[in-house]
Amino acid sequence: MRHRFFCIDSHTCGNPVRVVAGGAPLLPHLPIFERRNLFLRDHDWVRTALMFEPRGHDIMSGAILYPAFREDCDFAALFIEVSGCLPMCGAGTIGLATVAIEEGLVTPKTPGRLTIETPAGRVDVEYAMQGERVASVRLFNVPSFLHSADIAVDVPGLGPLVVDIAYGGNFYAVIEPQESWAGLDGMSAAEIVTHSRALREALAEIGETVVHPEDDRIRGVHHAIWCDGPDGPDCDGRDAVFYGDKAIDRSPGGTGTSARMAQLHGKGRLAVGESFRNKSLIGTVFEGRAEQAVTVGAYPGILPSIGGWARITGHNTILVDDDAPLRHGFQIA
Repeated sequence: MRHRFFCIDSHTCGNPVRVVAGGAPLLPHLPIFERRNLFLRDHDWVRTALMFEPRGHDIMSGAILYPAFREDCDFAALFIEVSGCLPMCGAGTIGLATVAIEEGLVTPKTPGRLTIETPAGRVDVEYAMQGERVASVRLFNVPSFLHSADIAVDVPGLGPLVVDIAYGGNFYAVIEPQESWAGLDGMSAAEIVTHSRALREALAEIGETVVHPEDDRIRGVHHAIWCDGPDGPDCDGRDAVFYGDKAIDRSPGGTGTSARMAQLHGKGRLAVGESFRNKSLIGTVFEGRAEQAVTVGAYPGILPSIGGWARITGHNTILVDDDAPLRHGFQIA
């Protein structure tokens, strides 16, 4: 059998976002977190076929549109990437919103606004048009918080590190310059990947005790965000977001920037109402803002928003034959 997927490819501030607009597996009309579990159980080959080589690559990410279960949402989304099916993806949301509006996939209840049902919760989006193009998108992310501060860990190849764990839609290990890590300047992409893998292994025991206080299905620390100071007047900080086995986000990271702002707020370094312009390794910037204070379980946190842009790069009909070699994709370790 030959499976066809109609995809609209885009990128958000440099990071690829493949939006699956047709051919996705039919799933029961359930809350999107439950549909996510069914997708992972029965259809994860769709993710690997579309994200892995030869149809994708090590940095590929994407989203699949579904009808919303919640009455207060315009549609629902599953976020797929090389590392799995995420609860939330900020860059993916900005790309998805741009594609959905420009390609007419969704008619919003309120022009200029979208409400998206994600596995992490409801996400609101505002967008501004310039002619027929979506010029900018601001997503209002899920409540974000500092989970654990000043965790000492020994990382092979680096030595002792002190890291924080923060949530911004995914849990992140947040690393700032210190004695055993001088910062991003002079650090190659290969070194970021190597150190991130070592850090994740070093945090394995601690990481599995990290659980979202309001949803115990969201647990574990699988992402890292390496943070540094600004390198010019166009930003307040820089970062490199690591996910999967060897992926570095080309954008500053939507959930990563949310987690970074939650970490800064939790340490008294970012007040409610203040902005945080975060720059990626390739020089693109997300304009973050701490919108309001919230409480998540017993944790004080913030409602963050992230402003950015995306561009459509093409239409793509992808074929997957059941009897083809490498039909479900591959990765090179």
